Amino acid sequence: MSLLNKKRKPFIGVSAPLGYVPGLGRGATGFTTRSDIGPAREATDISDERHGKPAHLQKKDDEDEEEDLNESNYDEFAGYGGSLFSSGPYDKDDEEADEVYEAIDKRMDDRRKERREQKLKEKIEKYRQERPKIQQQFADLKRKLTEVSEDDWVNIPEVGDYRSKKQRNPKGEKFTPVPDSVLQGAVLSGNTVSALASRQQKYAGFQTPFPGAMTPGFSTPSADLDLNMIGEARKSLVGVKLDQASDSVSGQTVVDPKGYLTDLQSLTPLSGGDIGDIKKARLLLKSVITTNPQHAPGWIAAARLEEVTGRMQAARNIIIKGTDVCPKNEDIWLEAVRLQPPESSKQVAAQAVRHLPQSVRLWIKAAELETETIAQKRVYRKALENIPNSVRIWKAAVELEEPEDARIMLSRAVECCPTSVELWLALARLETYESARKVLNKARESIPTDRLIWITAAKLEEANDNKPMVEKIIERAIASLKSNGVEINRDQWILDAELCEKASSVHTCQAIIRSVIGVGVEEEDRKHTWMEDADSCVAHNAYECARAIYAHALTVFPSKKSVWLRAAYFEKNYGTRESLEALLQNAVKHCPKAEVLWLMGAKSKWMASDIPAARSILALAFQANPNSEEIWLAAVKLESENNEDQRARKLLQRARMNACTARVMMKSIRLEWVLGNIPEASKLLEEAVQKYPDFPKLWMMKGQIQQQKGNQEEAREAYKLGVKKCPHSIPLWLLWARLEEKMGHTTKARSVLEQGRQKNPKCPELWLEAVRVEVRGGNKDFSKTLMAKALQECPTSGIIWSEAIFMDPRPQRKTRSVDALKRCEHDPHVLLAVAKLFWSERKVSKARDWFNRAVKLDPDFGDAWAYFYRFEQQHGTEAQLEAVIHKCSQAEPRHGELWCAESKAIPNWRLKTKDILPLVVKSLKPIDRE
Repeated sequence: MSLLNKKRKPFIGVSAPLGYVPGLGRGATGFTTRSDIGPAREATDISDERHGKPAHLQKKDDEDEEEDLNESNYDEFAGYGGSLFSSGPYDKDDEEADEVYEAIDKRMDDRRKERREQKLKEKIEKYRQERPKIQQQFADLKRKLTEVSEDDWVNIPEVGDYRSKKQRNPKGEKFTPVPDSVLQGAVLSGNTVSALASRQQKYAGFQTPFPGAMTPGFSTPSADLDLNMIGEARKSLVGVKLDQASDSVSGQTVVDPKGYLTDLQSLTPLSGGDIGDIKKARLLLKSVITTNPQHAPGWIAAARLEEVTGRMQAARNIIIKGTDVCPKNEDIWLEAVRLQPPESSKQVAAQAVRHLPQSVRLWIKAAELETETIAQKRVYRKALENIPNSVRIWKAAVELEEPEDARIMLSRAVECCPTSVELWLALARLETYESARKVLNKARESIPTDRLIWITAAKLEEANDNKPMVEKIIERAIASLKSNGVEINRDQWILDAELCEKASSVHTCQAIIRSVIGVGVEEEDRKHTWMEDADSCVAHNAYECARAIYAHALTVFPSKKSVWLRAAYFEKNYGTRESLEALLQNAVKHCPKAEVLWLMGAKSKWMASDIPAARSILALAFQANPNSEEIWLAAVKLESENNEDQRARKLLQRARMNACTARVMMKSIRLEWVLGNIPEASKLLEEAVQKYPDFPKLWMMKGQIQQQKGNQEEAREAYKLGVKKCPHSIPLWLLWARLEEKMGHTTKARSVLEQGRQKNPKCPELWLEAVRVEVRGGNKDFSKTLMAKALQECPTSGIIWSEAIFMDPRPQRKTRSVDALKRCEHDPHVLLAVAKLFWSERKVSKARDWFNRAVKLDPDFGDAWAYFYRFEQQHGTEAQLEAVIHKCSQAEPRHGELWCAESKAIPNWRLKTKDILPLVVKSLKPIDRE
């Protein structure tokens, strides 16, 4: 048997798996026996279908054939009335298939979810733009409600009923009010008197109704609605209101002020608490102080409860009892002093210090109660006899003394409190130089772990012009503190350096920076960390600390161009011209290949009107950087700005021979153009477009020169060829479109702009020009349609939004400006538009704030400066106008549609920023017409 069991197959005796058909694997088909389907009907059995069904059953079967939409017939899986496959069994395979299909549907739905939500959001935004809510349409009017004064609100007339009599009462019915007596008689006539009435009369004196009196079914005359009483109550209420209103007649009150104040004092403030709660609290606190009378907080709480409820005398009695029971508790004595009136508080304070002579708080409180300085000094000296090591009392006592007496007291104070840094430093400040050095040396011996003593010693040496000792003291301080186990907190030391700078101890702050700037900084993080430290110091207005950080960084990284540049920009913004030039001289020695450093040095000399020095710097720059385009062009600009046209021509000629670039050719052409040598400019231009056909500015200049000559067709060909060579140059498309519009071909201009938008999708400048073409052509409706498309195409473009604000009617401009700020909050065009909006509404202070924001956000935006200048011309003072001119000259703006139109005009090529600004202002439209 054991052998048979070992050879038995593992599937013998095991039930077949679900859906298994025997023989199916070898090609056999399954079959069904009668035992599977049950007994069959015998041939002799009578069929049930030989008789027809009853009428009511047949009708019921017909109704069942119709779809039953009842909730009870709904199946979550099959729906109403089952499904096509409901006849078969729902096995595990079907369930698994349904789970797979459901997982696939869920996966596909998740993939489409983001796109579907985005599409829905865009559809809602589009719908809201086309059909805004009533709330949005009236948003500007609702904001103006904040400007309505209280008198205007009060004087708003009541809305009367302006309907005709027929409209008020269409059927002509009249209603006469019934007297209360009739209603009361009707109520009493239907009631029955029960035995509860007599019982209720028995309890008539109680405010609470008798139980059951208001229960339905037990109706009594007194329990029902008494209309007469309601009428009387109404008369009484009206009388009370009239009495209140009569308190003030024509501004004269009829209330007796003395009696009224007396009544107010008699009221008990309950601090929002209920009387029952106060009684419970009083009972609990009484239990606390009775069961544990040595517990001082219980006495204090009980006294404060009485104080809150207005019973001051009871509070004083309780706290005095508490001091008798707990005479050694400091808090209870302080509370007793506080609760006592001024005439008796000194006596309580005296008792307190007799019981607790070592309490600092009690002595200070006793001194504060004194009104004369002599008495306060007497109290503090008595306190020092009992507590000679209290720093707080020593400080308070010293503050009351004269300098000489204070010095004597501090000499004694540092003996009693040798670990107090404040006392040592205060004594050092009152001593002479030599004595102060001795005091600080003693302080270092007493407190070897405090950095402030060392820093004070360094400041002392600097104040007495012993500057070499400052560096030594700070170095010794770092070494001494480290030897005494003090961790050098780099951030704390930098903060100390900033405080030293604010105290005019410049050498001390620089010595601290040099000593601690490298502490705890990894070698690879030094540059980044130090630059952040310098920015932090600049943000805190600690410029000497920042200068020291840059100086130290340059000694560690002498060949880093970025460090030199940041130091140079720092000196340019916060230093002097001499410090900047000295820094740049060192910079070009270590980084001779850095063109920008040479150019900054030359510009600094040029701005100081030292032209020969600027030329010498550029000559040295040529030696270090031969064939440098930037240096060539800087030299040309220096000569042309100083009316040395022939020298500028020769420099450009040499530049074309040695370092010819597209920019060099452009500068050469422009120089000849502005000097009036048009043939030479045209000749150079033809050569340039052959060599550099992909430089768009050459094609612009070619078209503009042809326009200046009056050759419109040649200018058009130049622009047309230019956009073929440079299809992504937006100014070229704009110049071509404006030329077509100027020639009267508005349709052609639209076509050019359309081509430009196809080549450069989502370009706000091309959309804006298309809108302006329609506005100039008088097609306001079509321009609004184009503006809506432009906002859809470029929803974050500031120039589009700024134009859209002033295209709307005046009542809607505020709402549009709010939308613009939500979309592009940090765009100078939008800020300028908001400033102009406030300007048009005569809100001068708000307009000035927004103008300042605009020019601060982007100082290079010339249009904002022009509008700001014009605003100050109308509403500002002479000083404010000069401030705008000064800031604009410092910023030297170079961008802006209106600014560039004037600054790049041929007649204005030699004008400075302060000269261009008034010209741009003249070209501005009146603000009311925008």
